[in-house]
Amino acid sequence: MILTDTHTHLYSKEFDIDRAELIEKAINSGVKRFFMPNIDSDSIPGLYQVEKQFPDNCFAMMGLHPCSVNATYQHELQVVRYWLSKRKFVAIGEIGIDLYWDKTFFQQQQDAFRAQIELAKQYKLPYVIHSRNSFDEVMEIVNEFKHDNIKAIFHCFSGNVLQAEQVIAAGNFKLGIGGVVTFKNSGLDKVVEAIDLKHIVLETDAPYLAPAPYRGKRNNPDYLLLVARKIAEIKNSSLEEVAEVTTLNSIEVFGC
Repeated sequence: MILTDTHTHLYSKEFDIDRAELIEKAINSGVKRFFMPNIDSDSIPGLYQVEKQFPDNCFAMMGLHPCSVNATYQHELQVVRYWLSKRKFVAIGEIGIDLYWDKTFFQQQQDAFRAQIELAKQYKLPYVIHSRNSFDEVMEIVNEFKHDNIKAIFHCFSGNVLQAEQVIAAGNFKLGIGGVVTFKNSGLDKVVEAIDLKHIVLETDAPYLAPAPYRGKRNNPDYLLLVARKIAEIKNSSLEEVAEVTTLNSIEVFGC
């Protein structure tokens, strides 16, 4: 059995004490593939270090997170462009719009999102979308590129069935389902029940959004098993089938 975590920040300082031990534990439990989004120029060294330490398991993306978009975002985009020209990445990410914390740089977030989708087109890479409190705003931009046939993942999808159907209809998109599906009254179980497993990939977003019963604590790499088991329960399926289908879905997106 091979489980794939399509979104994890293993380079985060929260893992500095026991990172290697936790990754090895996850690998031994069946979570063997980890896709790591970038945040900004500060996160790049740690991203590369984890990738170098676990080259057969950890895969790097390159992008500028919307929460790192500010008055100097053009400089950060130049860093993204530089690294894309220097080496290979599995995706552009994590990119998008976040209106939860601050709306000050909303226009800049829109500009950065469009610019990075253009980079995905240029380098023929998928992209990974962050859309906190911004589903409609994100979909407006996504639909501008609807006919470009770019693959993407809606990271940490937590919308309703209608919104899930909008994402699926937009093109080659998968829904990233993580620990929120285990939360009581989240409503995400209804979404998972309603859509075909072929539209779903798994993620932890570690160290954030730990699944029940660890909600509020550090999310560890092996907790992806709890997400997979919950989805298997909802779909009246086996853990092995969920692992197989969602891993194949991740390969379809990332090409590896």
